[in-house]
Amino acid sequence: MRLIALLILILPGMAATFGIKLMRDAFFGDFYPLFFHVGIQFAAGLILLLGGLAFIGGFILFRDRKRNLTKGKYKNNR
Repeated sequence: MRLIALLILILPGMAATFGIKLMRDAFFGDFYPLFFHVGIQFAAGLILLLGGLAFIGGFILFRDRKRNLTKGKYKNNR
């Protein structure tokens, strides 16, 4: 079961890592020909970074809620 969870987290982690690389390259002026402008490359990198981190954070919060490790801080409002 842990192996499946690790595999689920690898793709968003790689997307967040690639987002950091895109933002770093845009900051130093090295851009890919796929993007038309350095600002567009930076925005795409920021979206990838935030999306990957949000997915990983949501996955960890969901797992902790399921195991009752949140100590009532993030109660499930169903």
